[in-house]
Amino acid sequence: MRTITTNNTPTPTLRGIADHSWQARSLCRGMPPKEVDRLFFHAASDRAAISEAKQICSQCPVKKACFDYALDNEIRQGMWGGITETERRPWHARVNKRLDYTRVKAAFEGRDIHLSGAERDAVTRHAYVRGWSPERLQYVLRLDNLDWARDLMRNAAHAVADRDRYWGADEADRSDEHVEEEAASPVQVPRQVQTDALIAALRRAA
Repeated sequence: MRTITTNNTPTPTLRGIADHSWQARSLCRGMPPKEVDRLFFHAASDRAAISEAKQICSQCPVKKACFDYALDNEIRQGMWGGITETERRPWHARVNKRLDYTRVKAAFEGRDIHLSGAERDAVTRHAYVRGWSPERLQYVLRLDNLDWARDLMRNAAHAVADRDRYWGADEADRSDEHVEEEAASPVQVPRQVQTDALIAALRRAA
Protein backbone atom coordinates (compact mmCIF):
# COMPACT_ATOMS: atom_id res chain seq x y z
CA MET A 1 0.00 0.00 0.00
CA ARG A 2 1.21 3.52 -0.71
CA THR A 3 0.45 6.79 1.02
CA ILE A 4 -1.90 9.13 -0.86
CA THR A 5 -0.37 12.61 -0.78
CA THR A 6 -2.45 14.41 -3.41
CA ASN A 7 -6.12 15.13 -3.92
CA ASN A 8 -6.27 14.26 -7.62
CA THR A 9 -6.41 10.49 -7.21
CA PRO A 10 -9.16 8.69 -9.15
CA THR A 11 -12.31 7.92 -7.20
CA PRO A 12 -12.38 4.23 -6.23
CA THR A 13 -15.25 2.17 -7.56
CA LEU A 14 -15.86 0.74 -4.09
CA ARG A 15 -18.71 2.63 -2.46
CA GLY A 16 -19.42 3.41 1.16
CA ILE A 17 -22.03 1.78 3.35
CA ALA A 18 -24.30 4.82 3.11
CA ASP A 19 -23.94 5.20 -0.67
CA HIS A 20 -26.96 3.81 -2.55
CA SER A 21 -26.11 5.28 -5.94
CA TRP A 22 -25.24 1.84 -7.34
CA GLN A 23 -28.90 0.86 -7.09
CA ALA A 24 -29.77 3.15 -10.01
CA ARG A 25 -27.81 0.85 -12.36
CA SER A 26 -29.39 -2.41 -11.21
CA LEU A 27 -31.51 -4.43 -13.63
CA CYS A 28 -34.31 -4.77 -11.09
CA ARG A 29 -34.60 -0.99 -10.83
CA GLY A 30 -38.07 0.18 -11.83
CA MET A 31 -39.69 -3.25 -11.67
CA PRO A 32 -43.21 -3.32 -10.17
CA PRO A 33 -43.09 -3.93 -6.39
CA LYS A 34 -45.20 -7.07 -6.68
CA GLU A 35 -42.79 -8.50 -9.24
CA VAL A 36 -39.81 -7.64 -7.03
CA ASP A 37 -41.43 -9.40 -4.08
CA ARG A 38 -42.27 -12.46 -6.20
CA LEU A 39 -38.75 -12.82 -7.60
CA PHE A 40 -36.36 -11.55 -4.94
CA PHE A 41 -38.35 -12.24 -1.74
CA HIS A 42 -39.73 -15.58 -2.83
CA ALA A 43 -40.74 -18.59 -0.80
CA ALA A 44 -37.87 -21.01 -0.16
CA SER A 45 -39.59 -23.70 -2.24
CA ASP A 46 -40.37 -21.50 -5.25
CA ARG A 47 -37.69 -22.86 -7.58
CA ALA A 48 -39.12 -21.12 -10.65
CA ALA A 49 -38.90 -17.66 -9.03
CA ILE A 50 -35.37 -18.39 -7.75
CA SER A 51 -34.22 -19.45 -11.21
CA GLU A 52 -35.74 -16.38 -12.86
CA ALA A 53 -34.25 -14.03 -10.27
CA LYS A 54 -30.80 -15.61 -10.62
CA GLN A 55 -30.99 -15.14 -14.38
CA ILE A 56 -31.63 -11.40 -13.91
CA CYS A 57 -28.88 -11.07 -11.30
CA SER A 58 -26.32 -12.90 -13.45
CA GLN A 59 -26.47 -10.07 -16.02
CA CYS A 60 -26.65 -7.20 -13.52
CA PRO A 61 -23.67 -4.77 -13.58
CA VAL A 62 -23.88 -4.10 -9.82
CA LYS A 63 -24.23 -7.68 -8.62
CA LYS A 64 -21.19 -7.51 -6.32
CA ALA A 65 -22.22 -4.15 -4.83
CA CYS A 66 -25.66 -5.62 -4.14
CA PHE A 67 -24.16 -8.64 -2.41
CA ASP A 68 -21.78 -6.50 -0.31
CA TYR A 69 -24.67 -4.23 0.67
CA ALA A 70 -26.58 -7.18 2.11
CA LEU A 71 -23.54 -8.35 4.08
CA ASP A 72 -22.58 -4.91 5.37
CA ASN A 73 -26.12 -4.14 6.51
CA GLU A 74 -26.91 -7.59 7.91
CA ILE A 75 -29.81 -8.10 5.49
CA ARG A 76 -30.60 -11.79 5.76
CA GLN A 77 -33.91 -11.91 3.90
CA GLY A 78 -34.36 -12.06 0.16
CA MET A 79 -32.00 -12.50 -2.77
CA TRP A 80 -29.12 -10.05 -3.09
CA GLY A 81 -26.41 -10.24 -5.72
CA GLY A 82 -27.88 -13.44 -7.10
CA ILE A 83 -27.47 -15.24 -3.74
CA THR A 84 -30.48 -16.51 -1.84
CA GLU A 85 -30.80 -16.02 1.90
CA THR A 86 -30.01 -19.71 2.48
CA GLU A 87 -26.90 -19.57 0.29
CA ARG A 88 -25.82 -16.30 1.95
CA ARG A 89 -26.06 -17.63 5.50
CA PRO A 90 -22.44 -18.92 5.70
CA TRP A 91 -21.18 -15.55 4.41
CA HIS A 92 -23.02 -13.73 7.19
CA ALA A 93 -21.58 -16.15 9.74
CA ARG A 94 -17.98 -15.33 8.84
CA VAL A 95 -18.33 -11.75 7.62
CA ASN A 96 -16.23 -10.40 10.51
CA LYS A 97 -13.26 -12.49 9.27
CA ARG A 98 -13.42 -11.09 5.74
CA LEU A 99 -10.15 -9.50 4.61
CA ASP A 100 -10.53 -7.64 1.32
CA TYR A 101 -7.59 -5.30 0.67
CA THR A 102 -9.61 -3.27 -1.84
CA ARG A 103 -11.83 -2.33 1.11
CA VAL A 104 -8.80 -1.56 3.29
CA LYS A 105 -7.38 0.67 0.54
CA ALA A 106 -10.72 2.41 0.13
CA ALA A 107 -10.81 3.15 3.87
CA PHE A 108 -7.39 4.83 3.60
CA GLU A 109 -8.74 6.88 0.70
CA GLY A 110 -11.49 8.26 2.93
CA ARG A 111 -14.44 6.08 1.91
CA ASP A 112 -17.09 5.22 4.50
CA ILE A 113 -16.48 1.46 4.51
CA HIS A 114 -18.03 -0.97 6.98
CA LEU A 115 -14.81 -2.85 7.79
CA SER A 116 -14.73 -6.34 9.23
CA GLY A 117 -12.65 -7.06 12.31
CA ALA A 118 -9.82 -8.44 10.17
CA GLU A 119 -9.93 -5.43 7.85
CA ARG A 120 -9.92 -3.04 10.82
CA ASP A 121 -6.84 -4.80 12.20
CA ALA A 122 -5.10 -4.44 8.83
CA VAL A 123 -5.85 -0.70 8.77
CA THR A 124 -4.65 -0.25 12.36
CA ARG A 125 -1.37 -2.10 11.85
CA HIS A 126 -0.64 -0.22 8.67
CA ALA A 127 -1.41 3.06 10.46
CA TYR A 128 0.94 2.15 13.31
CA VAL A 129 3.79 1.25 10.95
CA ARG A 130 3.24 4.54 9.09
CA GLY A 131 3.49 6.47 12.36
CA TRP A 132 -0.06 7.76 12.43
CA SER A 133 -1.45 9.53 15.46
CA PRO A 134 -4.42 8.02 17.33
CA GLU A 135 -6.46 11.05 16.23
CA ARG A 136 -5.87 10.25 12.56
CA LEU A 137 -6.79 6.59 13.09
CA GLN A 138 -9.94 7.68 14.92
CA TYR A 139 -10.92 9.78 11.92
CA VAL A 140 -10.28 7.04 9.34
CA LEU A 141 -12.11 4.36 11.33
CA ARG A 142 -14.80 6.82 12.40
CA LEU A 143 -14.47 5.93 16.06
CA ASP A 144 -16.49 7.78 18.66
CA ASN A 145 -13.84 7.50 21.36
CA LEU A 146 -10.20 8.58 21.09
CA ASP A 147 -9.24 6.16 23.89
CA TRP A 148 -10.48 3.33 21.67
CA ALA A 149 -8.11 4.50 18.92
CA ARG A 150 -5.24 4.61 21.42
CA ASP A 151 -6.03 1.04 22.53
CA LEU A 152 -6.04 -0.14 18.92
CA MET A 153 -2.66 1.49 18.31
CA ARG A 154 -1.21 -0.13 21.45
CA ASN A 155 -2.48 -3.54 20.33
CA ALA A 156 -0.98 -2.97 16.88
CA ALA A 157 2.35 -2.03 18.46
CA HIS A 158 2.39 -5.28 20.46
CA ALA A 159 1.41 -7.32 17.39
CA VAL A 160 4.16 -5.80 15.25
CA ALA A 161 6.75 -6.21 18.02
CA ASP A 162 5.77 -9.86 18.52
CA ARG A 163 5.92 -10.49 14.79
CA ASP A 164 9.40 -8.97 14.48
CA ARG A 165 10.66 -10.77 17.58
CA TYR A 166 9.38 -14.18 16.48
CA TRP A 167 10.61 -13.75 12.92
CA GLY A 168 14.03 -12.78 14.26
CA ALA A 169 14.03 -15.81 16.56
CA ASP A 170 13.08 -18.12 13.70
CA GLU A 171 15.91 -16.78 11.55
CA ALA A 172 18.37 -17.12 14.43
CA ASP A 173 17.23 -20.71 15.04
CA ARG A 174 17.67 -21.58 11.38
CA SER A 175 21.12 -19.95 11.39
CA ASP A 176 22.15 -21.90 14.51
CA GLU A 177 20.92 -25.16 13.00
CA HIS A 178 22.90 -24.44 9.83
CA VAL A 179 26.09 -23.79 11.84
CA GLU A 180 25.60 -26.97 13.87
CA GLU A 181 25.07 -29.03 10.73
CA GLU A 182 28.27 -27.62 9.18
CA ALA A 183 30.25 -28.33 12.35
CA ALA A 184 28.94 -31.89 12.57
CA SER A 185 29.68 -32.68 8.93
CA PRO A 186 33.31 -33.55 8.15
CA VAL A 187 32.67 -33.45 4.42
CA GLN A 188 32.52 -30.11 2.61
CA VAL A 189 29.90 -29.95 -0.13
CA PRO A 190 31.52 -28.63 -3.33
CA ARG A 191 29.96 -25.81 -5.33
CA GLN A 192 28.11 -26.68 -8.53
CA VAL A 193 30.51 -26.96 -11.46
CA GLN A 194 29.35 -24.99 -14.52
CA THR A 195 29.81 -27.60 -17.22
CA ASP A 196 28.83 -27.07 -20.84
CA ALA A 197 25.99 -29.60 -20.39
CA LEU A 198 24.62 -27.66 -17.42
CA ILE A 199 24.73 -24.33 -19.28
CA ALA A 200 22.95 -25.88 -22.27
CA ALA A 201 20.24 -27.30 -19.99
CA LEU A 202 19.70 -23.91 -18.36
CA ARG A 203 19.37 -22.28 -21.77
CA ARG A 204 16.72 -24.82 -22.80
CA ALA A 205 14.81 -24.26 -19.56
CA ALA A 206 14.85 -20.49 -20.11
